[in-house]
Amino acid sequence: MFKFLKDKLKKAVSKFSKDVDEETEEEVLEKEEGIEEEKITEEVPEEVPEEPSSEEKEEDKKKEISVKTEDEKEEVKEEPEEQPQEETQEQEKPKEEQKETTPEKTEKETTTKQETKEETTKEPEQETQDKKGFLSGLKKTVTDKVVKKSLSEEKFEELFWDLEVVLLENNVAVEVIDKIKQDLKEKLVNTKVIRGKISEVITSTLRDSISGLFVSQTEDLLDIVERKKPFVILFLGVNGSGKTTNLAKVAHYLQKHGKSVVVAAADTFRAAAIQQIEEHTKKLGVKLIKHEYGADAAAVAFDAVKHAEAKGKDVVLIDTAGRSHSNVNLMDELKKVVRVAKPDLKIFVGDSLTGNDAVQQAMAFNDAVGIDGIILTKLDVDEKGGAAISVSYVTKKPILFVGTGQSYDDLRPFSKKQIIENLGIEA
Repeated sequence: MFKFLKDKLKKAVSKFSKDVDEETEEEVLEKEEGIEEEKITEEVPEEVPEEPSSEEKEEDKKKEISVKTEDEKEEVKEEPEEQPQEETQEQEKPKEEQKETTPEKTEKETTTKQETKEETTKEPEQETQDKKGFLSGLKKTVTDKVVKKSLSEEKFEELFWDLEVVLLENNVAVEVIDKIKQDLKEKLVNTKVIRGKISEVITSTLRDSISGLFVSQTEDLLDIVERKKPFVILFLGVNGSGKTTNLAKVAHYLQKHGKSVVVAAADTFRAAAIQQIEEHTKKLGVKLIKHEYGADAAAVAFDAVKHAEAKGKDVVLIDTAGRSHSNVNLMDELKKVVRVAKPDLKIFVGDSLTGNDAVQQAMAFNDAVGIDGIILTKLDVDEKGGAAISVSYVTKKPILFVGTGQSYDDLRPFSKKQIIENLGIEA
């Protein structure tokens, strides 16, 4: 399912991500150089205060030594200078005398040293705090200017083109492409994106955008048919879309869940249409209401509804002839069936292989008689997936079921999660 679109989309998203990353990378490098110059300029003043602090420290020590030397000279100035040997003795002598100084002098010197030590300790602490503040500020600047990037609108338009072509090739409706484009633009244009996360942002945005294309069906068909008895469902669409076969699948689905069903063979136009629906009803054991070929389709539908009312049946399923929305006479006939049978649910059956044509057909039938839900057939062999992605968003109607094969059980309730997985952009 969607293999062709999945492969193409993967390549296109990868290329788009790479192009966006390259465009923003060039700007990043320029800004990084500016930051390095800024860093060098700012760091020079920080190193200057460190040298004066060490000089002051040395000056303080010299002052202490000079004070001690003067005191020693006062005590020994009366003694004459003799040979160098005596000078050595004189130098040792003051050291011994210094130890014998009064307690007051020792306390003063100790206090002076402690104060000097405290001042010296405070200065490096203050310098460390200043340096930390500077580095944290620089780090913030680097984060703002280097790690986060944005893309201009002109460059985005240029880079998105390849992705747009891939979507068009796979029958994605123009309205859907415009939505995806707008969602990506909001995330990438003039918005800061973390470098290295661009591919992740694009994939995530694409996933959210496609997920938002589908109109949610709040109730299951089984809950819907409980609203009224008999509940009347009309099947409509173009020739060859699979209306009759999928009507039989829905009948089987309802039977499995305990609902009684009546079928109206209101396709009195196509050759062998009555025989086809009759074969299905025989296999399923369902009552069929039919007239002759060429009979009034509205009359067949009316009789089926009356039979269901009389017999207490739960659901009436009305098969109609396939018709082009451009065939005025057949569209008028369909409008008459709607007026007479008063269906509670009108289901458009579309062939997903026809791509964007199925979307246009659904819009035409919706404009003519109004549709309430959609069944997409042959989804199991649809390599492109354009119809599945587009039809619900364009018509604003929910996809109720998807056909995935020929057997009666090959009818699955629609799941947008499965669509996302088949596109290869799941979380």
